[in-house]
Amino acid sequence: MIRALIIDDEQHAREELQVLLEASGEFELLPPCANAFDAIKVINQQQPQVLFLDIEMPVVNGFQLLSMIDEERMPQVVFVTAYDEFALKAFEEKTLDYLLKPVETERLQQTIIKLQASLQQGTTPYYEMPLLQRIPCRCVRRIKLIDVDEVESIFSDTSGVHVHTAEGDNFTDLTLKVLERRTSLFRCHKQYLVNLDQLDEILLQEGGTAKIRCHSGQSVPVSRRHLRQLKEQLGL
Repeated sequence: MIRALIIDDEQHAREELQVLLEASGEFELLPPCANAFDAIKVINQQQPQVLFLDIEMPVVNGFQLLSMIDEERMPQVVFVTAYDEFALKAFEEKTLDYLLKPVETERLQQTIIKLQASLQQGTTPYYEMPLLQRIPCRCVRRIKLIDVDEVESIFSDTSGVHVHTAEGDNFTDLTLKVLERRTSLFRCHKQYLVNLDQLDEILLQEGGTAKIRCHSGQSVPVSRRHLRQLKEQLGL
């Protein structure tokens, strides 16, 4: 059985595709998601083998969602779209396949054959994605998109990953590894990323470590391992 996740903002489309996938007898279906924010959490926790992903979704579309997934956890991707003009783009991104809505049983069977062959090879798909410009963060009853330029630092602890700005902390479902790879933020510690444009001063400490003071006054640790890289980055 192939562990699959349907991501589509239209309830009817989710239900219609779910019926077809169940009828094929090939899939273990995770609870479907109506948006990218719920999907990234499920992907990180449940690690589906394939995404049946709508392209046109509000706020964060299907292509942008792929930029938020850890490369080591990247599933196979089948785009599901009502728009023919997106088909070429889907192939340019080298996704496994695409399906046009309404999905036909015969066409889905072709996708299943491709999917089974790809999973048998055991290779993790890779997609060339642009840098993230905004980071989705969870607030009470809402999702906040924070511009990367506004970020001072990002840190992880036992409760999750926190995005710090001059206005305070926000929680994100994106991993620290994804945020390091898909933004211009600098890794200064195993648990911290920092925005060097927000740097006010570097306070050198005994033992070869340091602290970065941001414009807001926030203090960010710099490990001995990363201090040399920081100096090189700043031309010091």
